[in-house]
Amino acid sequence: MNGIDICECAIIHEEVVTEVRKQMPDEETMLDLADLFKMFSDSTRVKIICALLLKEMCVCDISALLGMTKSSISHQLRLLRQTKLVKNRREGKIVYYTLDDEHIQNILDQGLAHVGEL
Repeated sequence: MNGIDICECAIIHEEVVTEVRKQMPDEETMLDLADLFKMFSDSTRVKIICALLLKEMCVCDISALLGMTKSSISHQLRLLRQTKLVKNRREGKIVYYTLDDEHIQNILDQGLAHVGEL
């Protein structure tokens, strides 16, 4: 390692630590946030989210789009539902999926903007 990334001081700036500690989210919120970002760590789930940004779709449509089995898509959708990234509605025998709310598009847009900077 080069010395640039290592702090050479032994001083703890108590006021900084105290101020930041007060503003940090609680542990449960941090765990929920980590779970949310885990959903974006799988390219299949990101592809599903991108598709659902454009159109409401059923499992059959998504599996055809991504060239995957309905079973594997259903599994990914179940994970996305558990983290409230997608929701579904039933119309007869068909279940349609959409993004849960506009926050998901914002998260994806920010991620794409960041990746575009790399």
